[in-house]
Amino acid sequence: MDKLFTILFKVPELQRKILMTAMFLAIYRIGYFIPLHVVDQTKLAAWAEQQSQTGMGKVLGTLSMLGGSQIGMSTIFGLGIMPYISASIIFQLLGSVVPSLEAMMKEGESGRKKINEYTRYATVILCLVQSTLWVQYMMNSLDIVHVDNRGTINIIVCVLTMTAGTIFLMWIGEQIDEYGIGNGISLLIMAGILARMPSAMSELLTNSTTKLQGDQGKHGIVTLVLLAIVFLAVVVGVIAITESQRRIPTQSAKHVRGRRVYGGTKQYLPLKVNQAGVMPIIFASSLLMFPYFILNGLKQATQTWTIPKKIGEVVQPMTFLDSIKYGLGSFFDAGADAFQSHGYVYTLFYIVLIYFFCYFWTAITFNPKDMAENLKDYGSFIPGYRPGRRTADYLEKVMLRITYVGAAFLSLVAVIPSLVSSGLGVNYTVASFLGGTGLLIIISVCLDLVQKIDSHLIMRNYSGLVSKR
Repeated sequence: MDKLFTILFKVPELQRKILMTAMFLAIYRIGYFIPLHVVDQTKLAAWAEQQSQTGMGKVLGTLSMLGGSQIGMSTIFGLGIMPYISASIIFQLLGSVVPSLEAMMKEGESGRKKINEYTRYATVILCLVQSTLWVQYMMNSLDIVHVDNRGTINIIVCVLTMTAGTIFLMWIGEQIDEYGIGNGISLLIMAGILARMPSAMSELLTNSTTKLQGDQGKHGIVTLVLLAIVFLAVVVGVIAITESQRRIPTQSAKHVRGRRVYGGTKQYLPLKVNQAGVMPIIFASSLLMFPYFILNGLKQATQTWTIPKKIGEVVQPMTFLDSIKYGLGSFFDAGADAFQSHGYVYTLFYIVLIYFFCYFWTAITFNPKDMAENLKDYGSFIPGYRPGRRTADYLEKVMLRITYVGAAFLSLVAVIPSLVSSGLGVNYTVASFLGGTGLLIIISVCLDLVQKIDSHLIMRNYSGLVSKR
């Protein structure tokens, strides 16, 4: 293994790519800690620590993890890369329903460049909107900005700074794609997630004891061993599902040229079990933020709900209307608590949305008709099925079945943090590394990175990291 890692730096091109990638990631992490000029860093840290223990803090923590930012989004890279990801997803979804964008996607490199240009413009617009909302909230509702720094000029400077920070991160991602190794945007997200691991491990060890069974809020050795076993099992399972394929056998048609017979070779068509990747969990977790905010807002509205009285009428309590008021308030309060604590209601909706978005994203990215036509054009067919419609129907049926399995596994991985947090009494920040979106992103990005390094080594007649010559 030591020799293998030594080989990585013996290939000049690969060495240069690795060092360039490390340099850009270091720049990203440095900017991550540079606050806006109007923010009191001490108050910001205290507020972020306080919010991390609340329901809103968990919601903001999930969102910031996906975008490579943090709960206290008051740094120059406060928005992270999430606006660019959102713009990319929007255009990918529009590409399946807008004919002009769909035609542009089929144009090849020129069409891809146009869509990337539109994505950048959309990213700037999203950055301006999100940074404006956050700066206004920070200025008016949080006690982390001095009164003298709440002027219009400072608001404009903060909005432009946060927007420029996200655009700079987008540029860093593109530079990693061109001069580094791996997918730049994915590496930025992974770096943001891994940066949380030292603090999570420190918190876990601080709240642990050397006793076999923990007491007084301390985790014992049994709990730590169970956490290690769950972590290893989830990692192995995620790698297996991510790499698993349903191989459909195909055969090319035979044709005769002179006295020789060409074609007739048997191959296979690989269909990934987890075709949608991590997108269903991202969509589901993002969508489940809205019920909490809506129910919490309705709960607060019912607390200030007054019953109208006629002018001159003596104010008397109206028991029936008051009971309706308090009944609705209790209902909204219970609903907000259910989505805040990640209870059974939240978990049920989470699983349903993951299944829905698995099939939705697969339907967008996988087109059985186009695949059947491509097989027909290349002179290949699936044994037992006629080229064309019959082949497309068969591919669609297979994809529906394997998507069900992939969605079931994604649902299991997504709810593991909540189960571990409630079952073992572990902080949710620590439990989030045992499953969920963060672990899926880390593993998928690492697998992609290893495969790209592997290809560079094999091209230069070295043994790969995971493949053998």
